[in-house]
Amino acid sequence: MGTKRIVFIGAAGEMCRLAIERFAVADGDWELALYDIRPDLLEQLVQRLPSGLATAARLDLYDREGLRAAIEGAALVVLGAGPYNRTAGPVMEACLQAKVPYLDFDDDIESTLHALSLHEDARAAGIPMYIGCGASPGFTNVLVADAAAELDRVDNIDVYWVVGDERGAVGRAVLDHMLRVAAGPCMTWENGGPVLHQSWAETRWTELGAGLGLTMVHETAHPEPVTLPRKYPDAKNIRCFGGLDPAGYNGMIRGVGLAVQTGKIPVEKAIDHLEALMLNKSGSVTGWRYALSGLRNLVRTREATRGEVLGFLAKAAVGHTFPHRSALKVEVTGLRNGLPAVVERRTPVSGPGTYLFTDMAAATGTACAAFMVVALDDESVSRAGVFTPEEWAEPERFYKALERVGTPRDEIFAISH
Repeated sequence: MGTKRIVFIGAAGEMCRLAIERFAVADGDWELALYDIRPDLLEQLVQRLPSGLATAARLDLYDREGLRAAIEGAALVVLGAGPYNRTAGPVMEACLQAKVPYLDFDDDIESTLHALSLHEDARAAGIPMYIGCGASPGFTNVLVADAAAELDRVDNIDVYWVVGDERGAVGRAVLDHMLRVAAGPCMTWENGGPVLHQSWAETRWTELGAGLGLTMVHETAHPEPVTLPRKYPDAKNIRCFGGLDPAGYNGMIRGVGLAVQTGKIPVEKAIDHLEALMLNKSGSVTGWRYALSGLRNLVRTREATRGEVLGFLAKAAVGHTFPHRSALKVEVTGLRNGLPAVVERRTPVSGPGTYLFTDMAAATGTACAAFMVVALDDESVSRAGVFTPEEWAEPERFYKALERVGTPRDEIFAISH
């Protein structure tokens, strides 16, 4: 069949760079075309890859002619540039016009809904468009499908994610996303239908792996409760809960997020403040006012004690980086052989010395690379439309793809009943 040309847009982003590096581990006759508005940031990446595998060039994804030329004839176009509520539309439209397959790791509800609205357009174009192919959504959706397959009837689906200290590795698009999931409307699935909640308002404690143990998490605006009802329309409740580790970060992001939501601080100024903190700089006085308000709220809700908050602030003030701990977990309840049953899947390890959950970029990039492997292996399958992971990525094939891109099997998930 010849060499397959794979196009990456936004290739210099941390998560996309990891996806490229991990994808390159898999065996295949690939030609990687890396595009970014900052191509100079790609030089070291190209040098690290096998000789002749990749080329790098400049591309502004809002340049319609340049975008069309870049993706022409691609076997797959991977969008790694965020925030997706601004970038996905132009790239998806270009892929529809050029009739080339598309894949992303979109974690925004608004752009996910827009993508789903293009299903008939993608069918007419005769191409697959794979959305939400990261860690959460993405890996989580496959875990749900795997767990649900053990039940005769699915009643409730709960998705959990926790992200650890990401100092120095978080871009502005990620911070923009976090502000929106920490405050504002949260579309979810309750009592058999879609409803709106407020992000971060409801909390619960859950037992997580990867060294986290019993952890408080917050209901958050994420795509899983929007997409999973397509596969499980009879489920009563489908919800997503998230959090940051250590808990002090929850307070800071919630406090600043609420300030953005209520118009007290512009979103760009809020991102400036958080970006400064991630780079161990002081941030702004205004940003700290709202961050401290969020930290005080942690004590009120008993997510953390006053001593824990003060200890967090003291360590953060001197640039202390907390040991990275992150995890994914899904819990599916329903009936099996006529009896109530609960099936869980959760990731077992994270942090230094691991491959899949070293940090958020590793988790998202590795999952994206595995989804790419499955998608490219499926080229002979006649599939056209917009698809979320639970609809097309069979769990065992996805787990094997994770191994093909370098993941040790014992890092992928733990089973609990």
